[in-house]
Amino acid sequence: MTVAENTQPAGPAGTEAAASAAEAVVPQSSRGERFTSYDVEAFEVPGGREENWRFTPMKRLRGLHNGSAVADGEIKVDAEAPPEVRVETVGREDERLGEAGVPGDRIAAQAYSSFTSATVVTVPKEAKVTTPAVLRLTGPGEGAVAYGHLQVRAEPFAQAAVVLDHRGSGTYADNVEFVIGEGARLTVVSVQDWADDAVHVSEQHLRLAKDATLKHIVVTLGGDVVRISPTATFADRGGDVEMLGLYFADAGQHQEHRLFVDHGVAGCKSRVMYKGALQGDGAHAIWIGDVLIRAAAEATDTYELNRNLVLTEGARADSVPNLEIETGEITGAGHASATGRFDDEQLFYLQSRGIEEETARRLVVRGFFHEILMKIDIPEVRERLQAAIETELEAVGG
Repeated sequence: MTVAENTQPAGPAGTEAAASAAEAVVPQSSRGERFTSYDVEAFEVPGGREENWRFTPMKRLRGLHNGSAVADGEIKVDAEAPPEVRVETVGREDERLGEAGVPGDRIAAQAYSSFTSATVVTVPKEAKVTTPAVLRLTGPGEGAVAYGHLQVRAEPFAQAAVVLDHRGSGTYADNVEFVIGEGARLTVVSVQDWADDAVHVSEQHLRLAKDATLKHIVVTLGGDVVRISPTATFADRGGDVEMLGLYFADAGQHQEHRLFVDHGVAGCKSRVMYKGALQGDGAHAIWIGDVLIRAAAEATDTYELNRNLVLTEGARADSVPNLEIETGEITGAGHASATGRFDDEQLFYLQSRGIEEETARRLVVRGFFHEILMKIDIPEVRERLQAAIETELEAVGG
């Protein structure tokens, strides 16, 4: 694959909003203040020219961004959890909600103010759960709108894996929280396998306590417009987060992944790797990776990587890595981004060994995703994704 490295100016993209009594403000960075709030009116209605909205097709959000999308349906949550894992349906008054983070844009604030009940998944203290907990979330249906909230809690020294499987139709916005206790180890896989008409906008909050470890995997395959925004923060030293992503955009699909890793305390580690393939006219994938190392975050070790493989004409990938460092006392920091098409030399080499062109192209794509797939240590999920990639490749047709 022929690639071009893309190193962007440092600095996380800030979210512009009006101040309010309810807001919690993250300290200022070089790109401006990043406001967060529970209050919808603390955020101006985005017009599409703002830094954090400039890639998003606003008209295709069906009113999620301006308040005209009124909930008239609900998300269905079906849980298959091992006996050790508690799954609860709670009301808005539950004091645990919001612990991992506060909404950072208008849609997330609208989702927080609009949900009627939330799902809380808890892995008890010191539990070692070997079977993944699976939550299947089904959309409200074609033409319907729903808002939701979900929280996953790993109590101190617990170990577990949780799969969030999104399917069905409709328009859906939600906040998802991951609260990782001291010394806990959690693997999370969020699969967006929506029907072709679905719109899903999700803000995900990742908060790690002392010596906590989180592997956070986002897989986006379906939907008309899907925008996933994970934000990782550290409460104490020793936190280790690995953020992985795999996406495959077809004709007309818009897939947007916006990450923010906020290193605010010393001695923590983060690794980010997202890979995506695109095919078909109008396929559009956006990846924004922001990493901020604050002045207090000495001995930080961080690296982020994004790769995109464009399979056909008419597809487009935008990739913007940002890194801002406010202290010189770090262990390591870096980022890289590349977008390219099939490498003709690779295809020629495979064809010269007697492999047909269509088969050779599939082999290249399989190899491209192999590194990500091997990091998914839940066999059922990995096999499902391998099958989904094969299905997508049948449409390439050389």
